[in-house]
Amino acid sequence: MTSGCPGRDDPRGALRFGVESTGGLFKRSLMTEQEAQNAVFVRSVKQKNHLELPISVLSPTPSIQSSLSSASIPLRGQGNLKFTSWSFTAPASAEPEKKSTITNRLLQLERQLLDDEDDELSVADGSAVTNSEWSETMQKLIFPQKPLSNSPTSSSSSSSSSSSASSRQMLFDTATAISAGNLDTAAANLALLKGAANKLGNPEQRLTAMMVTALALRINPRGPATIAVTSDIFTPEHLTSSQMLYEAAPCFKLALMTANLAIIEATKDHPKIHIIDFDVGQGLQLASLLHSLAERHRHISVKITAFCDPTFPFNSLAGNLNLVGDQLAKLAEGLGIGLRFSTVNRRTTELDRAALDCGTEEALVVNFAFLLSRIADESVSPANPRDELLRRVKALGPKVVTLVEQEMNGNTAPFATRFAEACAHYGALLESMEAIIVGRESNERARVEACLARKACNSVAREGADRVERCELYGKWKARLGMAGFKPVQLGPGVVETVKLRLASLGNNPGFMVKEEDGRVACGWMGRVINVASAWH
Repeated sequence: MTSGCPGRDDPRGALRFGVESTGGLFKRSLMTEQEAQNAVFVRSVKQKNHLELPISVLSPTPSIQSSLSSASIPLRGQGNLKFTSWSFTAPASAEPEKKSTITNRLLQLERQLLDDEDDELSVADGSAVTNSEWSETMQKLIFPQKPLSNSPTSSSSSSSSSSSASSRQMLFDTATAISAGNLDTAAANLALLKGAANKLGNPEQRLTAMMVTALALRINPRGPATIAVTSDIFTPEHLTSSQMLYEAAPCFKLALMTANLAIIEATKDHPKIHIIDFDVGQGLQLASLLHSLAERHRHISVKITAFCDPTFPFNSLAGNLNLVGDQLAKLAEGLGIGLRFSTVNRRTTELDRAALDCGTEEALVVNFAFLLSRIADESVSPANPRDELLRRVKALGPKVVTLVEQEMNGNTAPFATRFAEACAHYGALLESMEAIIVGRESNERARVEACLARKACNSVAREGADRVERCELYGKWKARLGMAGFKPVQLGPGVVETVKLRLASLGNNPGFMVKEEDGRVACGWMGRVINVASAWH
């Protein structure tokens, strides 16, 4: 679980766990763990704006107080979202001349993408394309000549819009060229797009930088940078930055809050609750849920079971769950909640009520927060572990199952379609981050967006079992859960109204939206749905 539930002390439903009241609604204190072991890659990728800043969910204990580090993400109109946390302990044949030329160009481009100190991009024939030449080319390509406007403001806005549209179109053209096998054209396009990319620029420039890297890795999947970039989704840094994303981005926070409210509504008449979670992470969502449960129940006992299938690649950090469990237990004690936290390490095929120690008097809850999209389906493995997990969970007889996922057609769609979806989805996310976070050069914002970049790179550049990020549209999730025997749970009006009140508390940000339809609560930006939360039984 991650985070996202109305807090105990906030009448508007704000998250209060680990939150300081001074400086704004989102100020929060977090903690650090042991330093993660350095992952061994073929070569190290130079990351810009990197800050050693793990994220935590709980107040520091004396044993780890000395290792605390903190920083904050300034949010517009809300003060700073402060993070403090612990870190986790983590582990040639000759080519034809044309292909060799393309490979050389890609290697040169890769060096340029990963090292900002280089001022030139050398191509295979020994010539060099300078930044000045790129700039002139991009001016002609992205800023076509137009009649002069009498309004400077109109002219500036028109040029900016033209730049964004041209960059996005060239990205699409490059993806199409890759699909058609025109790698020489794709490499040339990427060289031009490098001039329009800027990790510290406006949202469109940041998206261009993100997608240029992803496409370069798609063309050259065996490049040295690929191992480091795509493997990063299994590291403590990615776990930490994911938690930061879930806290800083309203669309993620509101979707997780909806899931917690659905759990509270389904278990409101039960004094004993048993929560099964397949990706506890750093426990933020669980901590928030405990606060809300304490507010609504005077006498309640909660059992949390973290189920870890060793075949799931993202469970590489499961060894730290005991630490998370200890901290949650301390929190629960302070809230007057009896809590039992346990870990079950088994394969999904061994999942049953006996293995989970389910009691007949317990209200059983299963939480799938950004999990199912990272589990392989029938398009990846004949065993279809995704459907196997759903069938096993249905056999448990849960009171409610919560599902939170990114709304994106990124699983079985053709590459070009998948790339277009990724551009639209991550482009909207970057725009929403621009609206809520102050400061384009914030190190913390860089870490959050690096998390998005790793997700995008994995979705675009990888295939087969290596492609872990496999987001689906809600309609497909609805069909899949229906085939497993689940039925949607209609969320009460109180759930939706509470989420909308929480959105209103974020300040004047008309671009964000929350709407309920077809048994789901959708959270989005400027008309595009980014995340969807739903409940099932």
